[in-house]
Amino acid sequence: MTVTTLPAPARDAARVRRHELAAFLRSRRERITPERVGLPRGPRRRTPGLRREEVAQLAAVGVTWYTWLEQARDIHVSAQVLDAVARALLFDASERAHLFALADAVDPAPGGECAVVSPELRQVLAQLEPFPACVQNRRYDILAYNRTYGRLLTDLDALEPQDRNCLWLTFTHPEWRAAVPDLEKTLGQMTARFRAAMAEHVAEPAWKALLKRLQRASPEFRELWDRHEVLCARAKTKTFENPEVGLVRVANTPLYVGAREGIRVTVYSPQDETSRERLERLRELAVAAEEAKAAAEAGAAEGAEAVAS
Repeated sequence: MTVTTLPAPARDAARVRRHELAAFLRSRRERITPERVGLPRGPRRRTPGLRREEVAQLAAVGVTWYTWLEQARDIHVSAQVLDAVARALLFDASERAHLFALADAVDPAPGGECAVVSPELRQVLAQLEPFPACVQNRRYDILAYNRTYGRLLTDLDALEPQDRNCLWLTFTHPEWRAAVPDLEKTLGQMTARFRAAMAEHVAEPAWKALLKRLQRASPEFRELWDRHEVLCARAKTKTFENPEVGLVRVANTPLYVGAREGIRVTVYSPQDETSRERLERLRELAVAAEEAKAAAEAGAAEGAEAVAS
């Protein structure tokens, strides 16, 4: 039997991360009062914040396992258990991201705003209008987008965040599919690129979850996936059939902002004057819809205040 060991620098880095993780968990455990998580304080409590066994109970993990985690033991930490601990300790988005980074694991359920999509990057997306632009990762998740992109293939604002994934929408969303003129070719290319990208992420929960979801939902995807075709190159030009403004021809320009995760800003610039005019019109429609929504919400708020008074 051959035993593989990590090189010394890698072992040192792993040891440092384990100790940082242990200290981080202790600090967060000690700041949470029992009352915040619905536990009685009791008259004989000496530990500031929660006890280890209480965190284990809230996270539904073994007390011994959690104790080893806080002792920086060299143990395997699954993403699912980290998720449970993060929820038990009431982590916000930044704390959760830090937890998974220290554990050298991929978050299976990243929630809310992506840390890579800073307010400054969102300003850039807005300034690119009327050019459609979005932020994506290698898994085709749409992490952020401007108003023009939000109406280019369907109304993204109307979708749940977990459904804002180009691969998922191209296989399952009727309106999105209708906006892609050469759908069969596009499905094959996207599946082949997804398979090529997944080679580096085969053990990561978020990638496996998306794959299983697609396999359950789409016979088309299952058939294409079973071909084992791979493709790394991306199409330089795209054509979309928007139901509000018509056919739009654009050039696809990816700008990478997170190399490790494959996070990129994708900008679609018009290929002809007609497409430019139609993108301008699409932006105008997006602005009008945004203003109408704001007016409706303001009216509803005023009505509620009048009823209350």
